[in-house]
Amino acid sequence: MQTPTLLEMMTRLIGEPSVSCTLPEWDQSNLGVIELLASWLEPLGFQCEILPVPDYPGKANLVATRGSGDGGLVLAGHTDTVPFNAELWQSDPFTLTERDQRFYGLGSCDMKAFFALAIEAIKALDNSELNAPLIILATADEESSMSGARALANSGYPRARYAVVGEPTSLTPVRMHKGIMMESLRIKGRAGHSSNPALGASALDAMHSALGTLLSFRQELQENHQNSAFDVSVPTLNLGCVHGGDNPNRICGQCDLEYDLRPLPGMNIANLREEVDKRLAPIADQFGVELTHEPLFPGVPSFETAKTADLVATAERLTGQASKAVAFATEAPFLQSLGMETIVLGPGSINQAHQPDEYLAFDQIQPSIDLLQQLIQRYCLAPHKESS
Repeated sequence: MQTPTLLEMMTRLIGEPSVSCTLPEWDQSNLGVIELLASWLEPLGFQCEILPVPDYPGKANLVATRGSGDGGLVLAGHTDTVPFNAELWQSDPFTLTERDQRFYGLGSCDMKAFFALAIEAIKALDNSELNAPLIILATADEESSMSGARALANSGYPRARYAVVGEPTSLTPVRMHKGIMMESLRIKGRAGHSSNPALGASALDAMHSALGTLLSFRQELQENHQNSAFDVSVPTLNLGCVHGGDNPNRICGQCDLEYDLRPLPGMNIANLREEVDKRLAPIADQFGVELTHEPLFPGVPSFETAKTADLVATAERLTGQASKAVAFATEAPFLQSLGMETIVLGPGSINQAHQPDEYLAFDQIQPSIDLLQQLIQRYCLAPHKESS
């Protein structure tokens, strides 16, 4: 079977719906994308393993391996997209559309096109013997639970020496990003007639105290933790939404808050959650309410690879760009937890992700292919010395 052209691969990947979402009515399987990639990689000499994600029906990871031995390189990406508003698009989100020197389509930059570009780069290696394994890793549900990457990290597989996560960074190496926690605080009070506060226990009064506690904690975090590599140099805590009560003349019986916290590298998610629990606990007794604080999802750790690491130095040299830090989270920490030196580096801009008329500019395509070929040459084809 002949591998399709780059344009054909991009067209078929964009045309294969694979939305992941915490809302069941939006959520879709990613198996169509996984099977397409396997069908293109097998003729290029890759052994393809399709690994179902435990407890997530219809979701799977692909580990495609060519070559063997120690070391090697993983080119990693996610197969899912975010939900979309079709009425806000100028063209069909599932049809690859050429316009204004750009390819438009859902997942064009975030990040299905990365797989097509990686395969295009690999085509030139058809008759090449690899001195170390080359692994194409395609994951499920990065845009919602990161269940695919978590499953791989839990299983300790795959392993190589280096990993590149092809998220859209405009081909600038990223060696650091913040983590993300999304947390829920639910306060159950006791409703009653508002004419007599003793008839109830106000969940809203308790939430007011909880909000103040969280804002004080935010200030303390920002006073004690800074990293000038980030545009926003401090950890952030955003009070996202609050819902409570039903009528002005009833004591509020229930109030819920959802917030996110984005820790800097070096800050531990479990420790942060434990600290919030400790600070919120006295509010329950003070206001006579029940308080439940729990994660909306397990969270994504912050990520950092040393600037002196070989992969960072190589990527900086090949791109001509200094490595940087970003605020958005990726699957990089899960690959790093498998013992791989990891960076985030891919075509397209994060500014085009998660919005109508997502696109990949033409001028990102050939440089991406060239860069991937150079990385494969260094880490899989030719023995190399570590950068000093």
